[in-house]
Amino acid sequence: MIIVLKKDADPVQVTNLTALLESKNIKPHISTGEMQTVIGCVGDVTHIDPTLIEALDVVESVQRIQEPYKAANRKFHPLDSVIDCGGVKIGGGAFGVIAGPCSVESDEQILSIAQAVKAAGASLLRGGAFKPRTSPYAFQGLGAEGLRMLIAAKKETGLPIVTELMDFKNIDLFNDVDVIQIGARNMQNYNLLKEVGAHSKKPILLKHSMSATVQEHLMSAEYIMANGNENVILCERGIRTFETMLRNTLDLGLIPVLHRLTHLPVVVDPSHATGYANMVDPVAVAATAIGADGIMIEVHNDPPHARCDGVQSQTPAMFAETMTRVRAIRETLADTQTQRGASCA
Repeated sequence: MIIVLKKDADPVQVTNLTALLESKNIKPHISTGEMQTVIGCVGDVTHIDPTLIEALDVVESVQRIQEPYKAANRKFHPLDSVIDCGGVKIGGGAFGVIAGPCSVESDEQILSIAQAVKAAGASLLRGGAFKPRTSPYAFQGLGAEGLRMLIAAKKETGLPIVTELMDFKNIDLFNDVDVIQIGARNMQNYNLLKEVGAHSKKPILLKHSMSATVQEHLMSAEYIMANGNENVILCERGIRTFETMLRNTLDLGLIPVLHRLTHLPVVVDPSHATGYANMVDPVAVAATAIGADGIMIEVHNDPPHARCDGVQSQTPAMFAETMTRVRAIRETLADTQTQRGASCA
């Protein structure tokens, strides 16, 4: 349920209204926009009579949200959410570039890649310490030692780090991690989602499962937000279809769809979407052009000898070229918006 407040609503009456909602075990979220202020109500609102709320002097109207996701709904939160990722903003016009290897392999490897991607313009460093793999015989990551290496690279370069949490029992190892990634395989691991929602305030990068619908993706975000952590970033990385020419099938049309449905930032992972390093550049550029709030790219200094996903990993030189093209698209979009603003004025 959404309560739309009257313009210049009396703050005392607003406080009384939120207290009333809280007394009924409803969690109110106030969102103030340019045109109106709304209170989003999270919880069981079936026992609340909307006509009684609408009769209050401070209330303009009451609306029911029909979609099953509430906290993630743009109706609930009209303005774009801007997520602070260790000092780097993503969302609301702030564009994040996350880059680094699929997995952390050594101190020298992660540091050299971190230095290279930072020089090229990356704003966050990614790297896997705990790796979910299809085969039990494949490299599973270095675990706690990999996290130590990743954190050391962060200290050396200043780049905030993004890495995947597979099991909440390891959460204490993530104290110095800036963004916790929930991978595609765990998007519907609801117990894990509830745990990171209830016991962590760190930004959560939630990847789209390889077989989930858009609504299921948003409902997974809802699990995190309903349990107390509203710092969620959605990540599109393609889904599994009958097509075999690429690793996954990425529908870039979902970016504007998601921006219409939710206030949460949306980043695109062209590495997992395509599976081939030479396809990452055009998809990264296209994702930027269509309005993604960021991109996430795998970069390795020696892809042929990478212990994980070398085929889809760009070299530092390739990444630098992609960043040049991404910056050009961003500048063009900014110029276009400026021109539109001038013409409207």
